[in-house]
Amino acid sequence: MGRTYAENFVANHTVAKKDLFILEKAEDKKPYFIGLGFESVESSPGPFIGEMNLVIFAVKPQDTSDLFRKVSPFMKPDQLVLSIMAGVRIETLKSALPTEKIIRAMPNLPAQVGMGMTGFTADASVSRTELFSVQNLLNTTGKSLYFDNESFLDAVTAVSGSGPAYVYYFMQSMIDSAVGMGFSATEAETLVQQTFLGAVHLLNNNNFTCREWIEKVSSKGGTTEAAIQSFENDQIRENIIAGLSAALKRSVELGN
Repeated sequence: MGRTYAENFVANHTVAKKDLFILEKAEDKKPYFIGLGFESVESSPGPFIGEMNLVIFAVKPQDTSDLFRKVSPFMKPDQLVLSIMAGVRIETLKSALPTEKIIRAMPNLPAQVGMGMTGFTADASVSRTELFSVQNLLNTTGKSLYFDNESFLDAVTAVSGSGPAYVYYFMQSMIDSAVGMGFSATEAETLVQQTFLGAVHLLNNNNFTCREWIEKVSSKGGTTEAAIQSFENDQIRENIIAGLSAALKRSVELGN
């Protein structure tokens, strides 16, 4: 995700390559960034960290203790921090770093293609100008929503953070069903992928809700109505709601 951010910042002309410093501990990954034209790719922390206007943390949560220990001596109290580390709360960041100016964001996988959804929040010490500047950066990967209450990021994780997997789960079920009807795997994938793509574009280009579109597609006594009725009988909607609730509960547990 860190690489996604770096590439999108540059592609959208939000940050120049010469102004982006990348800290990558894996030596075998450094040539990739250098090959993209980034001028400053470091493998270990140093005084350069203290010169940055914004420090972005994009590592796995289990790596935070070691990272904080190594970078905090070089950081300054007035530096702005953006964390996209899942489950690492603002208070944890404030206790480990010398700055309180923390913004925490939860992106999702489609950020890799500029179609991501990011929820974010911030400590009260972050100014409106700083918040607006970071939101512009986040929006290079798609759309973003700000929340005053940090607890909403657990719900963001459950809905949009994990959300792509739910979509793929439903798509794969449709593909399996289509193969069972006699289509080849390639034909089934084409039918399902284009159906999802078209449905989302149709939704985005009109003012009808999902419920209204269901009604428009479902003719009385028709095939769509038969499928929807089967879903209702099997309580698919309730099961999906229960699944997201389970994801929310797990997100809270991991954060604690």
